[in-house]
Amino acid sequence: MTEATPSAPPLPMLKQETTLLLLVRHGQTPTTGAVLPGRAPGLHLSDRGRVQAERVAERLAGLPVDAIYSSPLERARETAEPAAASTGLEAHLNMGLVECDFGEWTGAALAELAGLPQWQSVQHTPSAFRFPGGESFQQMQARMLGTLQDLCSAHAGGVLVCFSHADPIKAALAHALGTHLDLFQRIVISPGSVSVISYAEGQPPAVLAVNSTLEPLSGLRAP
Repeated sequence: MTEATPSAPPLPMLKQETTLLLLVRHGQTPTTGAVLPGRAPGLHLSDRGRVQAERVAERLAGLPVDAIYSSPLERARETAEPAAASTGLEAHLNMGLVECDFGEWTGAALAELAGLPQWQSVQHTPSAFRFPGGESFQQMQARMLGTLQDLCSAHAGGVLVCFSHADPIKAALAHALGTHLDLFQRIVISPGSVSVISYAEGQPPAVLAVNSTLEPLSGLRAP
């Protein structure tokens, strides 16, 4: 007899007055894990990425979503499309959710970048690093946090889903966790994963899930 695979514990259901924010990383692309694509246009989901996008939509079933927002880059928009179709909501494009501007490093192979002395700063002291000709990690975090604050204010007490990219999501989670930006590289955000933060007035944010890829999300909020 084979042992049953243990199921993930259910996510906690929240009171209606809390604002629920779901951060979704776009699905896999042909260059995921090999290239630093940044904001270069024309990068689409791979077959695996399209499956992941459909899976996100399936996991949202039964959750009373109020609004969907997406980074304008193709890979994020394509990940948001199934969720928009299944909920009947428009995926609004928001530049504040876009990938970090990697400047001169855009499109570079990660294997080549790993050999640069500056790569150690990216990994260990990102708060002091700015991409040549691009954005600093501090700027990226401030931009992402400001965007999420505005969106949560616009949908206070509701449920919103934001499709973005690994580093902006990690930076938002680090802030919610009270973690210094220099430690944000310890957070893993996989393609097609969902991370969840709840906000209640007068209280610190509560991180309910990080890099979640398995369980249904409907239990987060009663219809």
